[in-house]
Amino acid sequence: MPNLVPELNSLDFNVYVGGPLQAAIQAQTAASMATVNFIKEVGFENTPPGGGTAPLRYVDFQYKKSVPNPDYDPNTAAGPNNQKFIENEVEIKVPFLTTLTIPSIRIDEVNIDFNARLSSTETRDISTEFAASAELGINYKIVNFKASASYKRNTSQGVKVDKTYNLGVKVRAVNDELPEGLSRILDMLEDSIATVA
Repeated sequence: MPNLVPELNSLDFNVYVGGPLQAAIQAQTAASMATVNFIKEVGFENTPPGGGTAPLRYVDFQYKKSVPNPDYDPNTAAGPNNQKFIENEVEIKVPFLTTLTIPSIRIDEVNIDFNARLSSTETRDISTEFAASAELGINYKIVNFKASASYKRNTSQGVKVDKTYNLGVKVRAVNDELPEGLSRILDMLEDSIATVA
């Protein structure tokens, strides 16, 4: 029976196990950089000429709102010059980043299933051949006798090792909660929403 231990030792587990793990790490790094680039590209205006800090990008909303009339006199009859409520134009400046879902993909789980199946088959073939012949000839007083025999034996041995490898990689990624620092910055940006009347 052949020794299969050297066959198993010849497997490069750095490739079979390390390869998918390296790919997962690179994917996580790419996802983090995508978040950074998203914030830079979407959340900020272009950097001003000559350098400096890029200003935050805002989105403006305008609407009309009924507000109490500070000049309303309840003792006077209501009319066009004495209304209880007046319409006021309101403009809100909202940091653009607070209106979007910031991508924050995180690899939650990586399952690597590697199965190596080695099976060996040992064969031994033996074949035997035997042949014999005899001749007898009588010619007046001379007797001829001729005989021959042959024996042949063939033996062959062989070992066959079948190798089967299966590699299955399952990756589970989730849209993660924002990092604490980014969450606090977005809270501060929400506090900076300005209403311009």
